[in-house]
Amino acid sequence: MALFRKDSSKDSGKLKIVEGMWIKCSFCRAMVYRKSVEQNLKLCPKCGCHFPLSVLERIDLVLDPDSFQEWDVELAPGDPLTFIDTQPYAGRVKTYQKKTGRNDAIVTGEGRVHDRPVIVGIFDFAFMGGSMGSVVGEKICRAVGRARESHTPFFLVTTSGGARMQEGILSLMQMARTSAAIARLHESGVPFISLLTDPTFGGVTASVAMLGDVILAEPKALIGFAGPRVIEQTIKQRLPDGFQRAEFLLDHGMIDAIVARPQLRDRLHAILRHLAPSA
Repeated sequence: MALFRKDSSKDSGKLKIVEGMWIKCSFCRAMVYRKSVEQNLKLCPKCGCHFPLSVLERIDLVLDPDSFQEWDVELAPGDPLTFIDTQPYAGRVKTYQKKTGRNDAIVTGEGRVHDRPVIVGIFDFAFMGGSMGSVVGEKICRAVGRARESHTPFFLVTTSGGARMQEGILSLMQMARTSAAIARLHESGVPFISLLTDPTFGGVTASVAMLGDVILAEPKALIGFAGPRVIEQTIKQRLPDGFQRAEFLLDHGMIDAIVARPQLRDRLHAILRHLAPSA
């Protein structure tokens, strides 16, 4: 959206457009001042809806300053199927690599939360909708393996449209690979905390995202497998109000808690202190 104001130049009778000063909340539909949102952890000042965060913003929100060390930066996807839709997959990947400055849709590494060690994975929705392909699955498995070896809790933040169709069965395999890695993590007694953010869908929801010892979600986050419109068209019925929102999932026992951003670091620290007191 744009803010209109009088131009003080010679053409003073014209209106000048200042781009990007206002944004529209996807939940309450209110027009809100962008700077107010950015100064408030990207929360809607009207309804508290959580606007998307970048990976770096998420790291700053959760981890202690300057404590994050990234892993496996060099891993990048191949094109084993030479897949082409509206453009070749290899070209699409290069476009998103240039756009985001990273090789794929997840960042993994280690950091600290109130000086307690934690291994983290953070999905990047800006990279092909946070879709999970071979590299995303591999980086999650490597991070989980390091968590097992060091007995360090694993914290995963998901925002994803699901499995990456351009990698076909190789993408779907990551559902099984990450689930098996988490099963081994459970067997070793290392805690896994999952945070579901808006949106978390498809194969990511159907695998690693819902396997946490503690499953958290941000307020009003959309979480599911298929989207609401697909479900309604399939079953020919209208879905309940708020269906697939975090609040609906909490009411039906699918997640453990909804945590707003201002409380997230302290809540995560309390969970880590309880589940891994010796860490």
